[in-house]
Amino acid sequence: MPNIYDSAYDLEKAIRESDEFTSLKEAFDKVMNDDAAKQMFENFRDTQIQLQEKQMQGQEITEEEVEKARQVVELVQQHPDISKLMEQEQRLNMVINDVSRIITKPLEELYGNPEESNE
Repeated sequence: MPNIYDSAYDLEKAIRESDEFTSLKEAFDKVMNDDAAKQMFENFRDTQIQLQEKQMQGQEITEEEVEKARQVVELVQQHPDISKLMEQEQRLNMVINDVSRIITKPLEELYGNPEESNE
């Protein structure tokens, strides 16, 4: 029987060597090596984190905060290097989500969809 942790480390290595991760790392390095882009990206991430923390704490997000976040998103999307970074991140997230669906398939099959079993 294969060691599940060995398989997980093999999967980690495969992700690191994938085109999606390589492209993401190149895009990330390009943004981090441009002071203006780096500052803009860090501002974007700080805004995201602040809003997520408020949501997790059950606090209301004000209209002003929503507007500020929208403006920050618009600004970073206009920067070609940051836009490329976000695009590459989405591509890798799709791969990771696909892998997650594959590795959780045994649980899904075991428990099934309760609505389907009632039919």
